[in-house]
Amino acid sequence: MNDADLHAHLIGQQGGRKSLNTPVLVIELDALERNIEKMAAFAREHGLVLRPHAKTHKSADIAKKQIAAGAVGVCCAKLGEAEALADQGVDSILITSPVVSAPAMARLVKLNERISDLRVVVDNPDNIRALDLAASQTSATLAVLIDIDPGIHRTGVPSAEAAIELGRVIASASALRFLGVQFYCGREQHIESYDERRAAIVDRTDFLRSVMEALSGSGLAPQVVTGGGTGTHKIDAELGVLNELQVGSYVFMDRQYNDCDLVGEGADQPPYETALRIDARVVSTNTQGVATVDSGFKAMATDGGPPVVLDGAPAGTPFHFMGDEHGLIVVGDAQLARDIVTLGVPPRSYREPVRPLSHCSRRDAGRYLASLWARQVSIADCLTFERDRPTGGVGLETNAHPPLGRRWKVAGNRRFAAIAHLGRFCLDRSSARLFELAQMAAPSIPAPRDILAPRRVQTSP
Repeated sequence: MNDADLHAHLIGQQGGRKSLNTPVLVIELDALERNIEKMAAFAREHGLVLRPHAKTHKSADIAKKQIAAGAVGVCCAKLGEAEALADQGVDSILITSPVVSAPAMARLVKLNERISDLRVVVDNPDNIRALDLAASQTSATLAVLIDIDPGIHRTGVPSAEAAIELGRVIASASALRFLGVQFYCGREQHIESYDERRAAIVDRTDFLRSVMEALSGSGLAPQVVTGGGTGTHKIDAELGVLNELQVGSYVFMDRQYNDCDLVGEGADQPPYETALRIDARVVSTNTQGVATVDSGFKAMATDGGPPVVLDGAPAGTPFHFMGDEHGLIVVGDAQLARDIVTLGVPPRSYREPVRPLSHCSRRDAGRYLASLWARQVSIADCLTFERDRPTGGVGLETNAHPPLGRRWKVAGNRRFAAIAHLGRFCLDRSSARLFELAQMAAPSIPAPRDILAPRRVQTSP
């Protein structure tokens, strides 16, 4: 039985949201649509092309809403995401990471033949030559952009000279077309202070401007200058160098972005709403002052900190992970408003393929379930791990670890879940401190032994 079997009968049912099986990923559809329209209006007002990053949602339904509001297409981090969205009718896609293996390049040029507008970034002359060879065996010219390293040292060329070298290699290619440059300052997106973030982006944009001037002076003027993000979109628009925005997280928002002063009006005045949430059910209240919910490590990403409690308990209620399947909220002497607690999704949770379906809810008419949306994620790009062997991919050692921690396969291939990173504390000292603060407010709350004496997660090598 899958999510559709469990929940399809609830669509349109008044108050049906409370009957969803938990933990469940829920999109507040009204908030999502307001976010989409607000960013589209911002781009129109500033004369910018809007190409949102689909790594945020991995959903053709949401991509189509963004395009209907004015976006020209989407960005994808991986080839598999682009293929999956193309299968659902998304026809203009920029792949924001280099595609370098022979099998991937073969897939890339096939995709280029079947959609009207495919673009990919490059940062290496050998890769450019290989792409040219692959594309020359098809009927379609492939558009490429030079990836400029903003100082992260992840991908991209580090200098104007290197960019010119790549531009000349592209110009000599028979099956490639030079389109422009990509410049994404990921490190600066989450600087909380608007003034500090602006100063950092001004510095990086000066570097980008120098690269563009060098390219133009060599007869390689970029037509497209793409980049930016939710954290810097207002600054990027003011500086006037980018002409295409790759914003992504604005559709959902998360705690890290909500902690930032995004547009210079204070962090308490976020311009976009928290649209993606997790509904968790209270499963135990036997200990005074605390409640256990059915949402733990497996329900969300954990490297961005715990989720924020949004509803069902007093604002600011602390949340602690209590293992794979459970979380604990410290309510003190307060009363729970209901048996469902709504959590703001932690940073990067929406980028993990936690669930293949998002449940879209509207607040009017009794918080009814509006629809079920599938996430278009290629299995080839969502490698999942059982305890001892990888599944869903090839060519990996049986003791291989995912780069950000172990992932486990749950319920066949219908659901994926990410749990604790290797060596992560189940409950750390910050949890102990929060309990101390809770005890100050409500001295009757006991401090569990595990919180005062944290232990490490044991994982097999």
